[in-house]
Amino acid sequence: MSEIEAILFRKWVERKTKSVLRILPDGPMLASMILGLAIAVLLGITAPKLVASLQTKTSQTQTMPSETSVPSETSVLFKAAEETPAPVSDKNAVTLTQDMSAVLDFVSRRYRVSADALYPVFHAAQKAGHEMGLDPLLIVAVIAIESRFNPYSESVYGAQGLMQVIPRFHQDKLPEGKGELTLFDPMINVHVGARILRESIQRMGGLIPGLQQFAGSPNDPDQIYANKVLAEKQRLETVVGRNT
Repeated sequence: MSEIEAILFRKWVERKTKSVLRILPDGPMLASMILGLAIAVLLGITAPKLVASLQTKTSQTQTMPSETSVPSETSVLFKAAEETPAPVSDKNAVTLTQDMSAVLDFVSRRYRVSADALYPVFHAAQKAGHEMGLDPLLIVAVIAIESRFNPYSESVYGAQGLMQVIPRFHQDKLPEGKGELTLFDPMINVHVGARILRESIQRMGGLIPGLQQFAGSPNDPDQIYANKVLAEKQRLETVVGRNT
């Protein structure tokens, strides 16, 4: 065999070896056999000698102790990880009420926002409503009017996030140790915003004046902001079939 033929033959063997390794479960063994045959051709080894050589190597391999016979610390850790059930995601661990689920689907279509992105927002509204004694749909309606469910919304006056909270006016309600972007966290924003809304309603003695206070326009005789929020809330209530 000439030098050029040997080079071409070797390249052919390499390609075939890679193919076997890729597509067959016993790829390593077959690849070794192909490589051995190639070497035999190149060196001119006769078939009987090659078979005897392969048998000898196989028997030696079977009698040698396996490197993996004693599990290493790393292999034990991987095995433990494989046997440990995967943790349930937060989304699956949290259950929205039937009403909130129906409203989420409606809001997702109306405002063209992914249902997956809205899920933590609705969870926060449901949780805050329960803790603050507010209707969760009222909180959702305020979010719709304030930010159209954009958690990164910011006004020219510095109001931030879903419920457009102005941080400099509500430092006492913000979690300690958080940075300037705290209110862009949907869960924190909804919790803080719901607290402000509840305090406004209590301070002003009613829902409509409380909404106007929340918007920073308590002296508006037309109560434009409150009317917008209540109209949105009524729309959401229609989705779940409530009587208003």
